[in-house]
Amino acid sequence: MMNTKLFALSLLLIFTACGEPATPPAAPAETQTQTETERLNVWFDEKYEEQLQFSPIGMTFQGIKDRYDELDDYSVAAEDARLEWRRQSVEEMQREFDYDALTQEAQTSWDIWTYQYEQAARAAEFRYNGLVFEQMNGAQGFLPTFLISFHEVDTVADYEAFTSRLSEAARALDQLLERARTSAERGVVTPGFALQGVIEQSQNVITGAPFTDNGNSAIWGHAQTNLAVLVDAGLLEQPDADTLLERVEAALTQDFGPAFERVIAWAESEMDKVPEVSTGLVSQPNGEAYYEFRLANQTTTDLTADEIHEIGLADVARLRAEMEAVKDSTGFDGSLQEFFVMLRETSNDERFYYPNTDTGRQGYIDDATAAIENIKAQLPNYFATLPQADLVVRRVEAFRERDGAAQHYYPGTPDGSRPGVYYAHLSDMNAMPKSEMEVIAYHEGLPGHHMQISIAQELENMPRFRTQAGFTAYSEGWGLYSEYLASEMPGTYEDPYSQFGRLTSEMWRAIRLVVDTGLHAKGWTEQEAIDYFAANSSVPLTAITSEVQRYIVMPGQATSYKIGMNRILALRATAREALGDDFDIREFHDTVLLGGAMPLHLLERRVNQWIDAVQAR
Repeated sequence: MMNTKLFALSLLLIFTACGEPATPPAAPAETQTQTETERLNVWFDEKYEEQLQFSPIGMTFQGIKDRYDELDDYSVAAEDARLEWRRQSVEEMQREFDYDALTQEAQTSWDIWTYQYEQAARAAEFRYNGLVFEQMNGAQGFLPTFLISFHEVDTVADYEAFTSRLSEAARALDQLLERARTSAERGVVTPGFALQGVIEQSQNVITGAPFTDNGNSAIWGHAQTNLAVLVDAGLLEQPDADTLLERVEAALTQDFGPAFERVIAWAESEMDKVPEVSTGLVSQPNGEAYYEFRLANQTTTDLTADEIHEIGLADVARLRAEMEAVKDSTGFDGSLQEFFVMLRETSNDERFYYPNTDTGRQGYIDDATAAIENIKAQLPNYFATLPQADLVVRRVEAFRERDGAAQHYYPGTPDGSRPGVYYAHLSDMNAMPKSEMEVIAYHEGLPGHHMQISIAQELENMPRFRTQAGFTAYSEGWGLYSEYLASEMPGTYEDPYSQFGRLTSEMWRAIRLVVDTGLHAKGWTEQEAIDYFAANSSVPLTAITSEVQRYIVMPGQATSYKIGMNRILALRATAREALGDDFDIREFHDTVLLGGAMPLHLLERRVNQWIDAVQAR
């Protein structure tokens, strides 16, 4: 169906062309700017609708049940087609619209649209340098999570689409396996721990009925539960439900399960290539150029590896001094390193750790939820705009849960029908110190990721692609800034151990600047990175090992957090100094959040424009 805004604009252009006089008087500059902006925003929304059609998964995440029985095409040909579409869209935009006639907000939209294409084009140059299957984000974990947690079944048609997607998963995994094989042939080696993670996660997915005899697999149990709901709701008769379940079983045993077995077989076949010592990209073909791209892509800056390394060293030194002060306030009689060891080795002390039981796991979820609820009361004093979407805290699904792995956030739908989810890995509670529970809740929940992403999705009068844009330095920088911002609010970090937990979290991200660049630009080994991390943090060794292995398979990503936080804090300081008594923290946060995610150089421009506007009024 034609977009109604586009239809209305078409009528306007027709009537203008037919009316008198033939040469209308020139419109004021402000009107021309608004008209050009409206035209461009209509175009953006039309183009974004086209872009969405490339990703059935992306549409599902947004609550759109279009192409609901399909998954994305992961072939190189499809990637090339998407890139060519992006290229043509930028050319069309440059040809059809006048940048200088746009509002500042519309110019930002133009710049983001162009930047996204440029980054996609650069990424295509390195399509065989990255790891396709690894323990963090591989499709062996993502696809089952997506099918279980995000493919909602409200009707029989939704269930039939779910069944189709089970078979589609085999096609998707086979396309990714083809890319993984090509990368391996070009000399890209997947670390042994990553291969082992892929094998274990894949085996977890296909353990239990209908694949094996020991209980139900997660995907089979989910299929049965959804079918029972449809029957109970009177949407399906039991004989028809039985037939549908037979189709699900066939899809699982004939398509889904065998594809995961092929993933396992590939990972096992790669094991003989694994080096004895894990390192970063310095040992990979074209590794230096690839890492330069990853740093630029993830930080949205032109900082070099050496510059980022030095920023990290300086932040580590500053944070150690702050940690020393908090350590002294606890009355601990020993060095900071001894304090780290004490915190790590007191897993049986319920002052510092939750019991490694189901009761302890529920306690973590309850306390994280309570911390989030507590901070809600303070938000209106710091934010003019608040999110409408709900937030829930959940344990990671068993088939992808890993000891010591980092917590994470999945956005809800733009219409609020599905809440945002803060996921916690709770398989090993000895890797989840109480001192860090609060700070992680603020990062993943409020005022962190949930707030930033929900506000972006709820923006009105903004091109839709802006509400869904993602830039790691911005979003993770905001998450880390939120940890610091919470410390300025009443009722947070009330005991010294929670304060130490906040510093530990910021130190964690400062260490990342040193370790990530150490691994990928300076030739550090996995063990050297673990040793540096442990010497400067009380993070449990299980979590440290998981973190370092994450940096190895996701080069550059870990640097975005601290670079983003530092930039937001610097912009806040600049605004406060420039505006003096006219500085309003609520307006500053609106300025940062109400444009959605963007590269840091565009965020800096946006804040400077706001400063100019406040000074002018």
